[in-house]
Amino acid sequence: MDQAFDAVLFDRDGTLIRDVPYNGDPGRVAPMPGAREVLRDVRAHGLRTGVVSNQSGIGRGLLTEEQVAAVNARVEELLGRFGTWQICPHHPDDGCACRKPAPGLVLAACEALNVSPERTVVVGDIGADVVAAQAAGAVPVLVPTGVTRPEEVERAPRTAPDLLAVLEMIR
Repeated sequence: MDQAFDAVLFDRDGTLIRDVPYNGDPGRVAPMPGAREVLRDVRAHGLRTGVVSNQSGIGRGLLTEEQVAAVNARVEELLGRFGTWQICPHHPDDGCACRKPAPGLVLAACEALNVSPERTVVVGDIGADVVAAQAAGAVPVLVPTGVTRPEEVERAPRTAPDLLAVLEMIR
């Protein structure tokens, strides 16, 4: 990989792990195809990694912070340690600055990793991930899944058919 980037931030649900809505059970965590390989390669090339994830189940009263932390711990058991976890626990109606598509999670992750947003790639599966990256000044890559709307794919400046293809884009 060239040194155009210093960090890669990943959305959690639907990007790193299979999306199980409002999952509070670590036993239901399953990595997305290619996640282990992508993370191994990214880390081997010295790039910092982080997770930026909306977890509105907390704000909705469907999950506790402890349940989300347990799921995140399982993600790290399966995929390795991340340099930062930035989680928005708010309800979508709260109007916070962190919930994607707002840039707060991306900016906080960049600060925690001591990298500039311009040298950071944000990988996600929905339009909110792309918009958050753009609003923060980072480079978005959309990896569409079954929940990604066609108009989100059309508007994304960069798309990859799967996580492994993201590697080719950032090398």
